[in-house]
Amino acid sequence: MPPDEAERLRDLEELDALHAPLEPDFRAISDLAAYICDTPIALVNLLSRDKQHFRGRTGLASPELDQSIGFCPYVVAGREPLEVPDTLTDPRFKDDPLVADEPYLRYYLGVPVLSRRGHALGTVCVLDYRPRLLDRRQREALRTLAAHAVALLELHYHARRAGEVARRLNAVDELKQQFLRNVNHELRTPLTSIRSYLQLLRDGGLDEATERRFLGVIERNSDRLLDLLDELLLMASLNAHTAAFTPVRANLSAIVRQAVETSAAKASNKDQALRMHAPAEVEAWADTGRLQHALVHVLDNAVKFTPSGGRIDVRVTADPAPAVEVHDTGIGIAPEDAGHVFEDFYRGPEAEVRAISGTGVGLAIVEKIVELHGGTVRLESTPHEGTCVRITLPAPPPEHVPAPDPPAPEPGPPPPPQVEEEVRRTGRP
Repeated sequence: MPPDEAERLRDLEELDALHAPLEPDFRAISDLAAYICDTPIALVNLLSRDKQHFRGRTGLASPELDQSIGFCPYVVAGREPLEVPDTLTDPRFKDDPLVADEPYLRYYLGVPVLSRRGHALGTVCVLDYRPRLLDRRQREALRTLAAHAVALLELHYHARRAGEVARRLNAVDELKQQFLRNVNHELRTPLTSIRSYLQLLRDGGLDEATERRFLGVIERNSDRLLDLLDELLLMASLNAHTAAFTPVRANLSAIVRQAVETSAAKASNKDQALRMHAPAEVEAWADTGRLQHALVHVLDNAVKFTPSGGRIDVRVTADPAPAVEVHDTGIGIAPEDAGHVFEDFYRGPEAEVRAISGTGVGLAIVEKIVELHGGTVRLESTPHEGTCVRITLPAPPPEHVPAPDPPAPEPGPPPPPQVEEEVRRTGRP
């Protein structure tokens, strides 16, 4: 067993060495090794925890071998080349199944395939059915081929990473375009309304009641714009880790109740049953304002995506940790979209198809606020059946209990009068 086994396996996994589609390239390495060394068998052999994987093989049909058999595990353990001129004279290998039985191997030379961190991932090796020795140039050629094998693995790794970065950049660009479309709509709609009503007021000829109604519409649309700007600024401050956060010992049931009361009117307008189930008090460690803001977002989403006449249940629990669950009977979320709902500015296809308003920042803000608390937020959803969002928060730290005062000392003799002290010190009154 190599002394660096854990790190070696981590390198194999990071490079995706056992699954990378590199067989033709590795086969070229084994073919060249067999040609240079004039041997019937050559391998590019990568060792996992319990198997030897022949990623490149020349002259051998089997694609893998148990790790307890053969020669390559010795090379990986020692991280040095190993040459066995005659396997029958070497006590380590004379009883090995590859030597004592088919294919009756008599010669082996393997060099380690070393990762950039110096861990042996496997070997490039050559084998023969007769005893022999290779010259210095052939051994150096095998070293070069082993380095080339590592270069291929790292090239595949960087190509895969570059592909992932390109996909992410494309996704970010698409997200940016979607965000701009959404924000454009969310800004333009209230602004257009405000301008239209202002123009009607400017034209005059309206009675006082109509003017008051128009001013009310302008005020509501102005508030909508301010709310949108506040949300975008909050998102920016949460991403920059500059948002104010002052957690205290708080009653989670009271915070949830306030959020439910804030969302009650919206649920009532859609004839939805919004119910809260909570004990009188559940203590949590929370920033009351931030947490209530997050809960209102969750409830707003439940209201928006639940059809008229649906039901929304809010539950507060204390065991094993303070938690809030919001269950709705809404349209649900497809499994392929559920993993993205907490991403910044993400809006699912259903929101686009049904033209449900929003900028895609709500659940992203929820997750960031909950993480700020040191809590977790989970979402489970079934299309056409509903969604459950569960927020778990930390319990308050133990209250500091002041140490008891030390016992008062026993009373002693009274100190001598000051005048007596003066006599002793000076010898005169």
